[in-house]
Amino acid sequence: MASIGKILRRTFLIGSAAIVGGVAFGVYYVNRPAPNPLKPQEGETALNPFVLIDQEGVTLFAPRAEMGQGVMTTWAALIAEELDVELDDIRVLHGPAAAAYYNSAMLGEALPNKGYDISDFQHNLAEALGVLGKVLSLQVTGGSTSMKDGFERMREAGATARETLKQAAADQLGVDRGLLKTAKGAVIAPDGTTIPYTELAVAAGQIDPPHVELRDPSEWRILGKHHPRVDMVEKSTGTAEYAIDVRPEGLKFASVRINPKLGGEMNSFDASAAESMPGVEKIVDLGNGVAVIASNTWLAMQAVEAIEVDWGEAPYPPETDALFDVIAASFDGKANSAMRDDGDVSVMPEGATEITAAYKLPYLAHATMEPMNATALFTGKTLDIWAGNQAPTIIQSKAAEVANLDTEAVNVHTTYLGGGFGRKGEFDYTQIATKVAMAMPNVPVQTTWSREEDMRHDFYRPGAMARMRGAVKDGKAVLYDGQIAAQSAVYQAMGRIGVPSGGPDKVLVEGAFNQPYAIPNYRVRGYVTDLQVPVGFWRSVGNSFNGFFHDTFLDEMAHAAGRDPLEFRLELMKSEHAPSAGCLEAVREMSGWSGETPDGVGRGVGFCYSFGTPVAQVIEVVDEDGTIRINKAWIACDMGLALDPNTVEAQMVGGMIYGLSAAAYGEITFAEGEVEQYNFPDYDAIRMHTAPVTEVRVLETNRHMGGAGEPGTPPAMPALGNALFDLTGQRARTLPLSHSFDLLI
Repeated sequence: MASIGKILRRTFLIGSAAIVGGVAFGVYYVNRPAPNPLKPQEGETALNPFVLIDQEGVTLFAPRAEMGQGVMTTWAALIAEELDVELDDIRVLHGPAAAAYYNSAMLGEALPNKGYDISDFQHNLAEALGVLGKVLSLQVTGGSTSMKDGFERMREAGATARETLKQAAADQLGVDRGLLKTAKGAVIAPDGTTIPYTELAVAAGQIDPPHVELRDPSEWRILGKHHPRVDMVEKSTGTAEYAIDVRPEGLKFASVRINPKLGGEMNSFDASAAESMPGVEKIVDLGNGVAVIASNTWLAMQAVEAIEVDWGEAPYPPETDALFDVIAASFDGKANSAMRDDGDVSVMPEGATEITAAYKLPYLAHATMEPMNATALFTGKTLDIWAGNQAPTIIQSKAAEVANLDTEAVNVHTTYLGGGFGRKGEFDYTQIATKVAMAMPNVPVQTTWSREEDMRHDFYRPGAMARMRGAVKDGKAVLYDGQIAAQSAVYQAMGRIGVPSGGPDKVLVEGAFNQPYAIPNYRVRGYVTDLQVPVGFWRSVGNSFNGFFHDTFLDEMAHAAGRDPLEFRLELMKSEHAPSAGCLEAVREMSGWSGETPDGVGRGVGFCYSFGTPVAQVIEVVDEDGTIRINKAWIACDMGLALDPNTVEAQMVGGMIYGLSAAAYGEITFAEGEVEQYNFPDYDAIRMHTAPVTEVRVLETNRHMGGAGEPGTPPAMPALGNALFDLTGQRARTLPLSHSFDLLI
């Protein structure tokens, strides 16, 4: 497989210039969803934004960001399956910012249904709604939608390309297209004559692509099997280019300081000490902060810290307790939603035992391993941005606003992401990089945030509270009434990009209202808190706190009913959603769950249905001379269709580790309006020696394809809390657990 560097050395520029001797094919030509961002010059052909075939082979322009989830590999596999090429023979580049790369699956997730009970009509409606992503230029990686988005689009692109190449060969050979076959990147005639795709590309570009039928899964060679990732060699040899690795000629380096009282103004600053430091080239006033341009990043970071700044106050209560007082007061107002309201929760069933509980979860940071950074080159007429990002078209638009340029004058180069988790779906870091570059026109400037600046200027997972009331009778749950209060990540994020939001916030209560349990009296209400703490989409979003609230309370109900907590859930679930029940049955079998554990060992079960995928987990903890270690984990998920089972397994383990890290250690707190956590010593994570030995089972009975990147996170938090209860008898209703238990660090 050729390196990306080799491909880029060929004479074409994505989005603005040439594709030499190339031809592209596919579903775009059939449906024309948006203008093709690839602009060929005279004698060149480009019919499709996704697939390029030229004299060197096949290149896929992937519209989704690769941040470790394997999306580029599976998208390439979708193309290769229908195009009859080997996966190793496909080169992959991230496409430019363009409406043609809109996410066709994301908007369908907004429909007000529970998901697990979706009808064929509702499913088709969600798919039809996806076209609005084109209208909004919604080129976004998130919501565990990449495979749902690409599953048919990429196969159609490959199939159309294959049949068009066959038609070009048929015209050349004077035979009927139906007599020709394809294999390993070539068309094969009945007499054995073989013509490589590379020799047919230009001729095929002059042919209207024929209608195609996609292959039946029984014929698949590649999909459904594990394959090495297309970025494996680059990442294991250190040659993969992340945003922080970008080095345009003449590059300068910058770092920033923004008001630590988030949203507050900057009253004044004195940069005299920084200006006197050798190698410092410019001080930039950002309005709410300052930046320093210097000869290297470390110097820029040291210089910007030397600037004396008078910061304005934050527009929110300055202390953590005061913030949660505001969240708690939300319960006294009108509910924003009642997404589920079955039966009548106002009447306690006769003879039932009532259970109540209150929960509180902290704000959380994204804590990507690669700190926020972007490189920008401003010429006065054009702007180039190099950044790891999850939303190229949004970044393009927002950077254009800052630079006072037309959107088309901004070229976004999307690199690999050193972690995203929703944080790099924001655009603030690229706007800052643009402002810095505008202070030094015609010179590329890489603006890198210190880890401390990154940690203290996030769009956090909202702090959240829940009040739960339930009832059990004859060993069964007969009433579940949940109330959840938090800031709305949806309202804030949409407001930042200029899209007005209102009405019920489904995301605020996801992971609670849409769980597959047959409880006759079942209500979940959401209350939106009005606070100016910046919040955003954190891995698994509302499911991340509701998974803990909902499932922990179910565990409490099971114990109140005198039932085994796994069997209690399973009984409620079997008649409601068989794939979810199948996940619980799988972890029961995998873990050898008996409902009893020996002294010094605790086990807990956790479950959450999110992003179309039910996930069950069992966590085992052990007491080692008073220190508690997370020992083992078992995960079962049902994707409906696992295009690469090993990638799904990796995502489930990674999602669980992210959730366990948050459960055990994660919290963002405030004092005098500032975030108190500065770096990883203040915001720890599961390490290799504290991670559990894990077994994963990937099931495929779900009716529709689900996501993989996010659903592994929500059940990890309650599963760990429930395991600690089994071990110690102490119920955790707040996180992080390190405040209440002596966990191994």
